[in-house]
Amino acid sequence: MHSPPEHAYPAHWEADVVLRDGGTARIRPITPDDAQRLVSFYEQVSDESKYYRFFAPYPRLSDRDVHRFTHHDYVDRVGLAATVGGEFIATVRYDRIDARGMPSSAPADEAEVAFLVQDAHQGRGVASALLEHVAAVARERSIRRFAAEVLPANSKMIKVFTDAGYTQKRSFEDGVVRLELDLEPTDKSLAVQRARERLAEARSVERLLAPGSVAVVGAGRRPGGMGRTVLDNLLAGGFTGRAYAVNRSFPEDLSVLEPEGVPAHRSVLGIQEPVDLAVVAVPAEHVPSVVAECGEHGVQGLVVLSAGYAENGPAGRHRQRELVRQARSYGMRVIGPNSFGVINTAEGVRLNASLSPELPAAGRVGLFSQSGAIGIALLSGLHRRAAGLVGLSTFVSAGNRADLSGNDVLQYWHDDPDTDVALMYLESIGNPRKFARLARRTSARKPLVVVKGARHGAAAPAGHAVRTTRIPDTTVSDLLRQAGVIRVDTVTELADTGLLLASQPLPAGPRVAILGNSQSLSLLTYDACLTDGLRPLLPRDLTTSAAPADFRAALAEALADRACDAVVVTAIPWVGGASAADLAAAVREAVAQAAPDTPKPVAVVHLEIPGLAEALAAPPDTAGEQDPAPAVRIPAFPAAERAVRALTEAVRYARWRRQAADPGRVPEYEDIDEGGAAADIDVLLRAHNATGPRAVTLSAPDTQRLLARYGIAVLPALPAPDPDSAVRAAHRLGFPVALKPTAPHLRHRADLGGVRLDLGGEAELRRAYAELTELLGGPEELRLVVQSMAPRGVDTVVRAAIDPAAGAVLSFGLAGAPSLLLGDTAHRLVPATDRDAAELIRSVRTAPLLFGWRGSTPVDTPALEELLLRVSRLVDDHPEVVGADLEPVIVAPHGVHVLGASLRLAPPPARTDVGPRSLPSI
Repeated sequence: MHSPPEHAYPAHWEADVVLRDGGTARIRPITPDDAQRLVSFYEQVSDESKYYRFFAPYPRLSDRDVHRFTHHDYVDRVGLAATVGGEFIATVRYDRIDARGMPSSAPADEAEVAFLVQDAHQGRGVASALLEHVAAVARERSIRRFAAEVLPANSKMIKVFTDAGYTQKRSFEDGVVRLELDLEPTDKSLAVQRARERLAEARSVERLLAPGSVAVVGAGRRPGGMGRTVLDNLLAGGFTGRAYAVNRSFPEDLSVLEPEGVPAHRSVLGIQEPVDLAVVAVPAEHVPSVVAECGEHGVQGLVVLSAGYAENGPAGRHRQRELVRQARSYGMRVIGPNSFGVINTAEGVRLNASLSPELPAAGRVGLFSQSGAIGIALLSGLHRRAAGLVGLSTFVSAGNRADLSGNDVLQYWHDDPDTDVALMYLESIGNPRKFARLARRTSARKPLVVVKGARHGAAAPAGHAVRTTRIPDTTVSDLLRQAGVIRVDTVTELADTGLLLASQPLPAGPRVAILGNSQSLSLLTYDACLTDGLRPLLPRDLTTSAAPADFRAALAEALADRACDAVVVTAIPWVGGASAADLAAAVREAVAQAAPDTPKPVAVVHLEIPGLAEALAAPPDTAGEQDPAPAVRIPAFPAAERAVRALTEAVRYARWRRQAADPGRVPEYEDIDEGGAAADIDVLLRAHNATGPRAVTLSAPDTQRLLARYGIAVLPALPAPDPDSAVRAAHRLGFPVALKPTAPHLRHRADLGGVRLDLGGEAELRRAYAELTELLGGPEELRLVVQSMAPRGVDTVVRAAIDPAAGAVLSFGLAGAPSLLLGDTAHRLVPATDRDAAELIRSVRTAPLLFGWRGSTPVDTPALEELLLRVSRLVDDHPEVVGADLEPVIVAPHGVHVLGASLRLAPPPARTDVGPRSLPSI
């Protein structure tokens, strides 16, 4: 076998990865220009590691070795290096076995692989990351198996292979362990990959939020300016670590910044101790030199407050890419640029590396914001409203989110013991599919509340470099709901919902008891509950003369009532001697004495009662008590609608969380011919010469044949170019029949009356043919067809499409005006489970039409669910199917009938969720 000619440098193999300890490394192909780097790298490897690599003493590389290890054809011989600061820390190489002079009978799809990791970087997960990437390269080059020979004493490398999750064989002969790995991704290998990704990304965030030392670069000698403000806030918050002030304008003899007594340096390089985090607050043009100094000093991460990046146009966008590229080359992650800063209230950290003037109270709520202005507003609002009620665990302002994103913070929050509720303000989602996956995982453990700005914009906000998506905001909302995300519309709702969830137990159901001293306010609350889909009980009016004791008794009774799941207390000012503190004490006492085995959320709606919210949230006076009871804190809302909306979201989330334990299954259907469909798709793509991303629409016969492979039958329709052809078609199909046009410009135009149904004979068919051609145009224009009649039922639409950012999405709605005019369509990510399919058809507002609305006959929803699942399987099994439209689909009392269908094929798009771990490209 002759080696293929050398290929051009494969730049798409380059990637930045997060390692096990949270640092980053760059993986890239090795080139001839790397000769000196390879020699230097090899000199820093221990003799033991060299022995494990070459099975013999090998103190230095010969010139021939250097040439062999740096010259590759990128097909049969490939070498990748992991670099930090531009220098090699590890290498991997594969050689296709039959390309090295082996017998021709040797399999051409197998390669021998070997690693070498610098001793100082062993244990960081470098080899595991390299294995993922070199395996992806090998699959791209049609290599399906790796073989590796390892000395038995090299337990670390054996563990790298055995822990990867690939199907493998292991043997021992001649004193060597031989491992063979099947490189096809498996459920186990993907699980291993994602687990490593989760731990690495969480650790990378932890390094930024819990540093032992912080250098503020750009801190001035006098108050004012971003740098000095951050330094002052850091010290005022009681940061438990070491703080340093850095400014190149400091005098040479300045060693301490007074009056704070903070060590002062002209450069980070002048700091003798390790620096974990650098807060950068210098003009954008000076940032590159600061990043270089931080990288050379070994700083672990950067928070860049500086503006003047992608939000300022193409030049700034280029500057932003260079910032991230430079930081990653040194193994550092970046928050920002244009960030507001970070906060961690943990007692052992007390980090306020932000522009917020005070460290918020410690608590259980995590906050992430892509907007500095919104972040400021949320911090201020939560501090004002939640004083004593809930506190903050961590806060991250991502700014332009050039590197660290909401996905990374989700990885951290999932296992963070200090965070019980996560709040996020997002303006863009860089990787919706990954975000949905991480959100589902986090939501199964703790509530995740999201408000998304720029919902209707055609582009992401300035500064946010994200992939474009064609899916509308309503679809994004459905996909987030599927993942258990509590999506709200405003920042106010974000705070309201977060406060309720952080201070109250989850409701067991939608039944709400309402009580208070204002009948009118209680009725407003009752109406709001009905509007939001809750099930309120008739309000209990305590009358305006009610005293705090009356509130306590009524609330205790409601909490003991098994007919309700939550309680809303309404209150207006009253005449008398009672105070807000008296009412708060009564409410809290009733909650404290309620049965602990059935906790119920309680919210208070009040109008103009100063001090009530603070009294409900204040910690109790436990002075002198040896064993004080747990604090009872109740959220208060100034409007019924706000309290009910927050409670509604809690009810929905609680229901999702109960169901999350059983997400359903993707059913197997014995009549699906996956192999036959794959062969058909391959033939059709070659027949249409489909080589680019442009999709081709299949003909009706090809569509029907491919759908039939998945057990989906399309009702026969025969062309009728003239009346005689229509009659012959009808006799062939059997009367009664339907006559309808298929011209694209007449689709969805039911108002034109272009379809004739239940034509029972030849005369009736000819008359209908004449009417349609006279009314709408000639036969060649209308493209008339004759189709068998389907039973009466509900007309629906089933679609599936591939979005470049979100992946495959399954959609359902009723045909006609409900979907087109009202946008009443529901969506789920593929692959859909049986639970997803059931929820999908029940999610549209017009769903009652399927279940016997106003005495109509219910239709066969199980058959509809099966159709949805078969379509989901088709697009999941074959990513070449980039679009599927089944319309109309008539759901009858018994069975479903697909009257029209079209499929679009294209070469399969790249699946970013099954490739090797890597940070987003810059």
